[in-house]
Amino acid sequence: MRQTVSSAWLTGLAGASAVILGAFGAHALRDTLDARGIELWHTAVQYHFWHALALGVATFATGRSARWAGILFAVGIVLFSGSLYALALGAPRWCGAITPLGGVAFIAGWVVLGLALRKSDA
Repeated sequence: MRQTVSSAWLTGLAGASAVILGAFGAHALRDTLDARGIELWHTAVQYHFWHALALGVATFATGRSARWAGILFAVGIVLFSGSLYALALGAPRWCGAITPLGGVAFIAGWVVLGLALRKSDA
């Protein structure tokens, strides 16, 4: 039960932060970022939202695979979306090298979630 509570809390935090960062980008950064920065921010928010939802799905699955899927989605949000947020705000270009690591975490999370759901269905 403890794992479920922490996973649910993490899901809520991921979803809420996606809303906050989306609103921040749409309102506070609208006149600050150039077109490329807005595009990066938008991509970061989209992936953040989708993977907050995936994290929620992982919360309902059971077993070690489900826990790993949740961890991978959370890591992906931090690395993928986080690096894009940073780049949009003017971080050095080398931060872009972090983005694919987050993408790999997302991909691995989906594969592991599929395994977890298959095991839950059996």
